[in-house]
Amino acid sequence: MTNTANTSAIACKIHSVAALTSGISKVVLSPEQAVDYRAGHYLQLVLSAADKRPFSIASIASSNLLELHIGTPAGDTWSSAALTHIEQQFQAGLPVMAEIGLGQAQLRENSKRPVILLAGGTGFSYVYAIAQALRAANTSQPVYLYWGVRSEDALYYQQQLQQWASSSKQFRFIPVVQQPSADWQGRTGLVHEAVLADFVSLEAYDIYIAGPFAMAGIARDAFTEQGAHREYMFADAFAYI
Repeated sequence: MTNTANTSAIACKIHSVAALTSGISKVVLSPEQAVDYRAGHYLQLVLSAADKRPFSIASIASSNLLELHIGTPAGDTWSSAALTHIEQQFQAGLPVMAEIGLGQAQLRENSKRPVILLAGGTGFSYVYAIAQALRAANTSQPVYLYWGVRSEDALYYQQQLQQWASSSKQFRFIPVVQQPSADWQGRTGLVHEAVLADFVSLEAYDIYIAGPFAMAGIARDAFTEQGAHREYMFADAFAYI
């Protein structure tokens, strides 16, 4: 698979910057020229010619907007610097530059295999785009979205996903909380282990993974042992681990 053509940086007006949680911000950009990308692609925010930082695109191309979910946990200067750059440009009324439509882990649109979407933390933005694309295409194959977080307050799109699950027999949403409060009544533990517990064999599934590189590597190995085929598992992290 090859990248989409928008690899030269284009200007994007900053439409909005808003908090999703205390440590995660939603950034919406409006490209100043037409762009084409696929669900599951990412963009690179250009801070300078020598400093380009990748973020998954949480929206689909038909929206004409680029939605990013940027997590800035304590001690994380990498994402914080990117968000600070966006906020400074926003306050100055200036656009940001971005290279759009990158990656190798985009949705395989012609596949009819059932789909497992696995996300850790803000890796959710990647699987959210794919879930939107499958929903917009009104596909018939089952889709299982697993979202693992440390605490339930990080499930910032939980209500929407539950509504999708209630309105579609094909879509299931399974949130998994690693450090739950006493009030949490859902699944707990590590998100990839929830998948392993739910499927006797993963042979029949297309699997899309996003999150920390360590998680992606552990999930790939564990899923392979449970029957998943490597050619049907997709994650941009695989190029680095």
